[in-house]
Amino acid sequence: MIRCLKSPEETTVLIVEDEARLCDVLVTSARECGFSALSTHTAEQAITQMEQNPCDLVMLDLNLPRMDGLRCFEIIRQRWPDTSIVILTGFGTLQAAQQAIRLGVVEFLTKPASLGDIERALHRAWRIRFEVTEDQLAPSPKDRMNSPVDAATSGQGRFPKTMHEIEYECITAALARHNGNRAAAAAELGMSTRKLYYRLANKHGRP
Repeated sequence: MIRCLKSPEETTVLIVEDEARLCDVLVTSARECGFSALSTHTAEQAITQMEQNPCDLVMLDLNLPRMDGLRCFEIIRQRWPDTSIVILTGFGTLQAAQQAIRLGVVEFLTKPASLGDIERALHRAWRIRFEVTEDQLAPSPKDRMNSPVDAATSGQGRFPKTMHEIEYECITAALARHNGNRAAAAAELGMSTRKLYYRLANKHGRP
């Protein structure tokens, strides 16, 4: 039997987004999904917020002023390892996606993301953070809370997308920003046009 240690209403999401209007939209969306939500506009403010009152989930932009989002991600992962983190970024390099996966990101979304995608990502992050089985609760709830990776084994999966799917989504998002200009999209992503063509034709990473 699966149980949740916290309901969405008891769960706080920290939105870290420097675009004020988008930040307000994300906070509203998180609250409409049933979560409590706070926001900051910089990585430094996010870390201060976590120090004062750690949040359960974080939705993090990578392109932030001064300290970038990936460095903020690394600090949160080191200091608050139980926190479930969702990336939502308009400029996500493939290298950043790879690093985020290594650090244990729940979801890597590229802007513009639909409200449905945002809702699914937040609920997946909540389940990974708080969903446990009766067997996991039996030894010690505290031990269970200190092992976020174990939560992924409850059936939801720690990171449902493959690296190839992440690459494909980064490429298609960059193409949308550059009105289909493949050379410009490749330059933004730091890859050759030839590699971009290959990734588009090879979405699932098949040889």
